[in-house]
Parts: sequence; C-alpha cells; structure tokens
Amino acid sequence: MLLSRRTSAHVTTLHRVDMTKVARMRELHKATFQANYGFSLTYLPFIARAAAVALRQFPLLNASLDGTNIIYHNEINIGIAVALENGLIVPVIRAADEKNVLGLQRSIVDLATRSRARQLKPDEVQGGTFSITNFGSFGSLAGTPIINQPQVAILGVGTVDKTPVVIDDAIAIRSICHISLSFDHRLIDGALADQFMSKLKQVLESWSEEVL
Repeated sequence: MLLSRRTSAHVTTLHRVDMTKVARMRELHKATFQANYGFSLTYLPFIARAAAVALRQFPLLNASLDGTNIIYHNEINIGIAVALENGLIVPVIRAADEKNVLGLQRSIVDLATRSRARQLKPDEVQGGTFSITNFGSFGSLAGTPIINQPQVAILGVGTVDKTPVVIDDAIAIRSICHISLSFDHRLIDGALADQFMSKLKQVLESWSEEVL
C-alpha cells in the first residue's frame, strides 16, 4: 500500500448513485437465488456488471502502467477485495464483462469462500485489470481506496441506505449508495474519471438487464 501511494498520483471522485431500480430487482430475485443456488443476491454483482460496461466504453481505466508505457488490456478482469482475519486479498473474476449478474454473484461467492478457506490458486489473485472494494458491507458510507498496482483505478462501494431525496421538488425515499473512484492522475484526468463514473451511474440508475 505504501508503494502504491508513492507510485500513483492518487485522486478520488465520489458519486451519489440511486440504486432504487437495482434494489427492486434484487428484492424480486433474492429468494430465488437462495433457493436455487444456495447463496444470496447482493448489490456487488450489479456494481461489477455496471463497472464492466463502463470499462468497455472507457478502456484507459482498464489499462496499467509499466514505467512510462501504457498497457491496454483486451480482457476485463475485475479484482474483488475480500477481508480476511489478518488482512486483505483481491481474487480476480476473469472476463467479467462476459458474465451476467448471476455469473458474477456466483464468482464472487466462490472466490470469497475459497479466499477465507485459503484455497485459492496463485493465478486467481493475479492478472486483475481493475478492482472493487466493498466497505459498505461493514457499514461505511464512503472511502478513498488505494489503487492495486499496476492498475490505474479502484472502485469503492459504500453501504446502500434508504434516504430522503428531492425529485422534481418533492421528497421521495430512494435507495442511495455513495461510490468512489480512486484513480492514477499520471494517466487519468478528472474529466475522464467522472465520465466513467457517469456511465456506471447511468447503468445502475436505469437498470433494465435481467439477472439470470
């Protein structure tokens, strides 16, 4: 982490995302997931899916830096941070953009379970091109995560809370999540970072994709 802070010029942007449509989709399928697959449906695979869509549109955030060389990656391999008793590990979902919500949730559960049982293979924690950390699962509203080298960006997900918001001059209750993006300012400027986040936000706020 100290090496990453010394290597990358860290900047963080924070966006408020209305997750109400995602929350409704999750509520609709939650019981089916538990009954048919043996695991719950969380918000994280929706966010990973939206990130994969945004990364396809803005491939510079899926790149890495080798000295002064920019390396573009064809595959979108998303690392998911998993908290262990004595630290953190970031197993990788390979070709994440080819998976739907069910596939992403299955991968997240599998990697997290095997991470905690110390059953991961070495190549399952290598080759990530972008990372997501979900500190919202511990109740945190927002954070400024440190980039996982040699990647150039990491997404931080806060908790999803029902919040009163103003819509067309009326107060409504919405499911709100604060999502942050820490990015390497050597390669990515604020405009590009916010364009990426706007795309991710748009996908989540207008969710229409089926999960199965």
